[in-house]
Amino acid sequence: MFIADFRKDFFDVILHQRVLVLVAVDVDAICACRILQSLFQCDHVQYTLVPVTGRQDLEKAFLEHSEQIKHVVMINCGANIDILDVLQPDENVMFYICDSHRPIDLVNVYNETQVKLLMKREDDFSNIPDYDKIFRDDDDSEEDEDDSGNESDSSAPSGKRRRLDEDSLERRMERRRERRLWEEERQDILFRYEEFTYHGTSSAIVLYEELAWKMSKDTNEMLWLTIIGLMSQIIIGKIERDKYVSDVDELNRHVSRLNHALNDQDMAVSVDCLRIAFNRELRLSLYRHWSIFDSLCHSVYTACSFKVWTMKGKKRLHEFLADMGLPLVQCKQKYSAMDMALRESFSEWINKSAEKFGLDDIFLPSFQAQYGYKNKFCAADVVHAVGAILESVDKDKTAEQKFLRAYDSLARKNLDYLLSGLDAAKKQLIAIMEQVRTLLDMNHVICAGPFLYAYIQGGSADAQFFSHPICLTMLARFTLEAYINASKSKRAKTLPLVMCAPLDLDRGTSIVVGIPPKREQEILVKNFFGRAFEQAGEKTHSRTLFDNFESSVIEMKTEDRSKFFDALISLLS
Repeated sequence: MFIADFRKDFFDVILHQRVLVLVAVDVDAICACRILQSLFQCDHVQYTLVPVTGRQDLEKAFLEHSEQIKHVVMINCGANIDILDVLQPDENVMFYICDSHRPIDLVNVYNETQVKLLMKREDDFSNIPDYDKIFRDDDDSEEDEDDSGNESDSSAPSGKRRRLDEDSLERRMERRRERRLWEEERQDILFRYEEFTYHGTSSAIVLYEELAWKMSKDTNEMLWLTIIGLMSQIIIGKIERDKYVSDVDELNRHVSRLNHALNDQDMAVSVDCLRIAFNRELRLSLYRHWSIFDSLCHSVYTACSFKVWTMKGKKRLHEFLADMGLPLVQCKQKYSAMDMALRESFSEWINKSAEKFGLDDIFLPSFQAQYGYKNKFCAADVVHAVGAILESVDKDKTAEQKFLRAYDSLARKNLDYLLSGLDAAKKQLIAIMEQVRTLLDMNHVICAGPFLYAYIQGGSADAQFFSHPICLTMLARFTLEAYINASKSKRAKTLPLVMCAPLDLDRGTSIVVGIPPKREQEILVKNFFGRAFEQAGEKTHSRTLFDNFESSVIEMKTEDRSKFFDALISLLS
């Protein structure tokens, strides 16, 4: 059930209770969790925080704490599954779900006793079917009454009794026909409702605007976390650009409200304060912490526009830098070591040359934060850093340790964690670019009919990076964009991509991710692969595991890969 007043129906209810907080392992969920944690600390709410990587973790975590917990908060997990059926909780356990995954399971929508959905009212939920079209409260009691009535009327004349039996039979047949038609319509409605998976408003935005702001407890730190949560959605491709721009406009009002006193003229402000500013951000990954040349070569937008994996593309990139008047020596050294005059003019020069080289979309509205007078970060860089910590290739650390490290890196006092995350993000982007180059050079992106298919070899040097869902999704989106730019076929723009990578060589498992096709300037966000993977797995009896909260990301036995993809081709043809 959707709740309108977050404070009354959620926060005030759990105020003096112990709460179990289950958090998905993604950047938006971590940001939302930190916002909620700050509010809990303000009012001394006791809570237990548990990161969950998938549905199995979800069940395990709930089972471990179910005896002592009656209130469960779920962040970016739980909305798209029947939570009561999966967890089998006691009747007095309450679930509060703040999740951007769509579509929402209809049992969660219409459950008025145990499930409370923390979601923004401005989101479009018009596609949710009516209760009567999905759930039916009647049963066969009428048939039983008819039967018992007929038996009790055995003293009636035989002719009349025969007519009663015929009328009863006709009524039963009519009810069965109506039931069958209702079931057919229900299946059709459910198929259309669940056909595509996509994402709604960032969970960080929901908790900030519907809870922190309305309780008058919002701070600049919370606002910065909200911005990072939103930015993670656009970087990973969970929302369309129009939705992103709309959310940025909303957040910009909060930035103006909370930062109006933190201007350069107000010298009384502490040098340790956090200042947030709206700006037009270049779509260049980590360029302030890297070199401009490396950033241009490893950012999806510029790398694909120039086709930097080819000699001709590299030459065109050099022409672009020359047209801006940037010496190659300056471009290849760290951005912070460049001449001050060049750094100050960089955005202006790239804006002048962008249109000439087809980079019409080089800027993106965003925000940057500055701690005192020294450390300045843009939201996109923080997203890359936190994501790289979450999916670190360090085998000595458990998933929980990586989560806590990523969680702590968003605190200002742990600046070293964030800086180490930036270094890890560079390695991740380099691995992605090298893999894209290899896939295109070796012609390993194959047209399988209704979709494109790419497989990462287990022995490749960087395969360890792609055994994680977020990094593999970023690689898939980069590969699809690069293939479209490199291909001469117009059909390439209409094809989705399925990418497979080794997950655990000892267990013989692989991870598979599906990416929808591109439309105009961006890849679509509505994904149909979740349902397609499920049907292909059932048809071939492949050993698949649908554990991830993203239904378009699955695990499977590597031995079953061939028959699984044959079924997928047949299904989508």
